[in-house]
Amino acid sequence: MPRWCTGLTWRDEDEPVMWRADETELVTAPPVGQAALVVEDPQLPEAWWSGLNTSLDALAAQDTPRIATPDTESITQGLVDATIRSAFPEATDLTIHEWAPAHADLTWANVTGPDFCIIDWEDWGTAPRGLDAATLWGNALAVPALAERVWRERRPDLESKSGRLMALFFCAKVAGPYAHEADPRLEPARKEAAQLLSELRSD
Repeated sequence: MPRWCTGLTWRDEDEPVMWRADETELVTAPPVGQAALVVEDPQLPEAWWSGLNTSLDALAAQDTPRIATPDTESITQGLVDATIRSAFPEATDLTIHEWAPAHADLTWANVTGPDFCIIDWEDWGTAPRGLDAATLWGNALAVPALAERVWRERRPDLESKSGRLMALFFCAKVAGPYAHEADPRLEPARKEAAQLLSELRSD
């Protein structure tokens, strides 16, 4: 995480909006992806994966009253239920039992490489365990080897019940009512969702 220097918040005079600006340490390493997803393997070094694991483990060990806001919406049990059932109405028990601090927008555009750093922290806060790992994994689905590596590195999170639900939550966003047929993540997301639903039913 870049070193934080100072922040400023203010209310919009014309709209019911609050704005925030943060001054942080300059990060010169480029983002791994130019968008949230990647379509080619970025060939990340081992030190990058070590940095990812150390950072996510340290983040999860923190304590905060903030609620994470992926896609600018506070994440709640109700949001998880509605998102998953909009795509997979057959899903049964979606109760999240584990919550921990998360970046909440851990896409390939918000991690740098080959030198590892996580940027764009405005959405961070408490979220279901596995949200960050599921977001990074899901945005790698167009590159199977990379998705498999993310899953392997973050297996304890992703193979917990809440982690599987977060993976399904991601798949629901890709394969749900607003799915785009040209999205390279779409077919892999449908396939992964079927497997996740089967695993969750057997838990």
